[in-house]
Amino acid sequence: MAGITDAEFLNKVIPFGFDTATLGGYSLDAKTIEASEKIIKRGRNEFHFPQDEIVNHIEKEVNLIKKQHPNVKVSANVRSTTPRPIIEVSKIDNLDIVEINCHCRQDEILAIGCGQNMLKRDDLAEYIGDVVDNASCEVSVKIRANVEGTDTLKIAKLIENAGADYLHIDAMKVGIFDADYDLLAKICSNTNIKVIGNNSIDSEQKIEKMLKTGVFGFSIARAVISGKLNFNISDF
Repeated sequence: MAGITDAEFLNKVIPFGFDTATLGGYSLDAKTIEASEKIIKRGRNEFHFPQDEIVNHIEKEVNLIKKQHPNVKVSANVRSTTPRPIIEVSKIDNLDIVEINCHCRQDEILAIGCGQNMLKRDDLAEYIGDVVDNASCEVSVKIRANVEGTDTLKIAKLIENAGADYLHIDAMKVGIFDADYDLLAKICSNTNIKVIGNNSIDSEQKIEKMLKTGVFGFSIARAVISGKLNFNISDF
């Protein structure tokens, strides 16, 4: 939820039982920042900071969360056409996880080969490997499932082989208003990477269904956009 998931918002929802909070998504390089500007101009929420200020901003946001919730892991979801800015973000003190965004589907981001179009890059393995080899924190890769022209299981194996610590999957399937649980189970059965399942988690029943696929954990976004939850995740 770019433009929404900042430290102020996350500090409100962490007490519902979350052990990890993800800031972002943030655009880091000139091309992704320009794309963010275009998204804002057409009226969508989006974080936007100059290239020479973004790392300092993320650091301040991380520290705001750690000050209030020192035992919660903090992740930053980031977009860049090259690995180097992501590696720079990984050096932030107190940042636990840097997350490579291979997930966004805004047209302006796709037009520069970022977001879910990252999944079609011939050098995706090298890109992720460069971040993994040089990062100072754990590395997650967030992908969108069932993107046309891609094999999600093949991509999951690529990300695992590149050395990422986590695979965060928006298990979206066109025409289905729920997570693609079958795909999640298939990926969990055929990889050893820590899979975080995501999509339409808005009840305890859906959490249980998600966990049965074999995921390491689950993430919640839209269900907390109001700043509250109508169900309890503390027992999961």
